[in-house]
Amino acid sequence: MSGNAGGGYGDVRASIDVASLNRYLATHVPAVQPPVAIKQFKFGQSNPTYLLTDACRQRFVLRKKPAGALLSKTAHQIEREYTVLHALHTHNCRPSTTPDQRVPVPEPFVLCRDVSVIGTPFYIMEFLDGRLFTDPTMPSLSPKDRRQCWLSAVRSLAALSSLSPSAIGLDSYGPHTPYFPRQIKSLSKISAAQASAVDVDTKEPVGNIPRFHEMITWYSNHLPDENKTGLRVVHGDYKLDNLMFHPTENRVIGILDWELSTLGSPLVDFANLTQPWLIDSKRMAEENPSVRSMPNVFVGFRGSANPEPISVEELEREYCHITKYTYPIREMTFVRSWMLFRLSIIAQGIAARHARRQASSAMAESYGELFPVIGDLAIGVLEESIGNLNEKSKL
Repeated sequence: MSGNAGGGYGDVRASIDVASLNRYLATHVPAVQPPVAIKQFKFGQSNPTYLLTDACRQRFVLRKKPAGALLSKTAHQIEREYTVLHALHTHNCRPSTTPDQRVPVPEPFVLCRDVSVIGTPFYIMEFLDGRLFTDPTMPSLSPKDRRQCWLSAVRSLAALSSLSPSAIGLDSYGPHTPYFPRQIKSLSKISAAQASAVDVDTKEPVGNIPRFHEMITWYSNHLPDENKTGLRVVHGDYKLDNLMFHPTENRVIGILDWELSTLGSPLVDFANLTQPWLIDSKRMAEENPSVRSMPNVFVGFRGSANPEPISVEELEREYCHITKYTYPIREMTFVRSWMLFRLSIIAQGIAARHARRQASSAMAESYGELFPVIGDLAIGVLEESIGNLNEKSKL
């Protein structure tokens, strides 16, 4: 469903101690009137996410770390999600912040680090009632509405990309060293750990991403100049299905899922948002059975009979106009390929969690099978632009 109100939820898959949670809510969160009824959202591969409905029929959202031993200390950082949401909400509430400068986020209420409450750290935030689009073609909307929604997505991102971390109290939110070198270093280690994860039933390892070492070497040798954009707060997974739109208006009311946020190059978020312009859905489905079984994954505009809602060039112009970056952004080929490669590592992580039976999503096994497909797509973006990776770069 392309316009799913609230994102969709159902039975609880990863159980929590409801009685203990109610006791905590009664003493720590005045906005919530316990007892609460609990459902689990269908979205969210990494951190289990729940809908809480209190005694007054008010709704809230709880996000927690998954239970059990974690593969990476840098993943599932619930505490960081709360920190960035709190900083941005505070920025939005300042009298000096204009409407165009506001970054739409849900209001965070409390962060609980006490694992004795429900077993892991968690936080509670505002529930945003709106539309969550899982299909970038937005088939339920008119061409005019699609265009306006995509422009709102870019404008919301540009508001984030325009903020200095120090201006919103996030100067220490991440390293000030160049983003891409540290991403390459950290994600290489994470991918190695994920590749060696063994399935509890089959005893088979998850395995490597296609041409992993070759790609890491290429990225390391062709790093973009990050001084052009400066250090910014990076969402890390900025895409259409992490944006909540107003129920009837074509505007973003909330940017969700900040688990991967840090300080770095804002271009990664723009590249991630515009991935559908790189994807030929029909071709990928023909070549990959795992894609055919998941109709809302890898939906793109290339080779589609439906017209693009807006050109990627116009989106880039709008983004540059607001952020004051120079158009066109010459580094986008590198960044778009890297973000796909990074996505393949994230999908590999889902496969690793499924292998250890720690995944929170009912679709985890199917998502995890896609990491080789995404890795090949990252390679294709580069080779389409520069040819053989071993030849001299044209970037």
